[in-house]
Amino acid sequence: MSSPQPADEPGPEPDATAGGPANTAGAGSRPPSPDAAEASPDHRYLLDNARVEAGERFAWLAELFDGVTRGHFERLGVRPGWRCWEVGAGGPSVPEALATAVGPTGYVLATDINPVWLDPHGGYEVLRHDIVGDLPPQPGTFDLVHARLVLVHVPDRARALATMVAALRPGGWLLVEDADTELQPLACLDEVGPAQRRANRLRRAVRELMTRRGADLRYGRTLPRALGAAGLVDVTAAGCFPVGGVACDRLETATVRMVRAELLAAGLVTDVEIDAHLAAVDAGELDLTLAPLISAWGRRPG
Repeated sequence: MSSPQPADEPGPEPDATAGGPANTAGAGSRPPSPDAAEASPDHRYLLDNARVEAGERFAWLAELFDGVTRGHFERLGVRPGWRCWEVGAGGPSVPEALATAVGPTGYVLATDINPVWLDPHGGYEVLRHDIVGDLPPQPGTFDLVHARLVLVHVPDRARALATMVAALRPGGWLLVEDADTELQPLACLDEVGPAQRRANRLRRAVRELMTRRGADLRYGRTLPRALGAAGLVDVTAAGCFPVGGVACDRLETATVRMVRAELLAAGLVTDVEIDAHLAAVDAGELDLTLAPLISAWGRRPG
């Protein structure tokens, strides 16, 4: 799959964070939560959408997980006429799939704190929106609200979840999919040599950076309980665990390139280690894997 490209090359935009984005018309804002302010000394999103590598990551994440996500949409009965909100959409693949499923009689809203990779002519509405700092758009009206690999990065997860639940109509479904990196923290399951050990050291370094930015690397396992605590019923969950293949390799390359400067600045790895790892990935020497993706869904009573 080729990388999606934005209409204009992403430039040096201000760092968009879950704690304080610029607001646009139609996205009402609210004051930050005191709990969120104390959750981490640095809330900047590590995998910033403004970076060119973000488009590559979105393409390979789509290759790895879109089939899983579409399967859940089918299971929940997404059909023509439904109103759907894609939260923290990132790339265009999921909003496009939803737009196809709901047809011309339905409606899809795709939001992101930096929607540079979304297509405003893609058959869905695009809105800049902060899931923590802004009020829910069109509350009480959506048949489906979906977020994938979003809440794990948001320090005030409970508030974000409440915003999504508030957007559901009675009987509407919330589907949240997030990683659980602590459940499976390795880049190479079969640590047979120095290249595999180096890959796992780099994965630990990236995890450390994410933790410093407020990510909860155990969040995936908590989703069933979190959805129930948010007042949803008929809560169910499943997991997906990709192992090996080109998509895992290309995602790893894009991610390491994206956070290289931060890894070096933090003193977690060296230039030599990063170059050797990227060369091993490019040569196909590693069977790379990812953390499990936990998908959980529940229905608003009514």
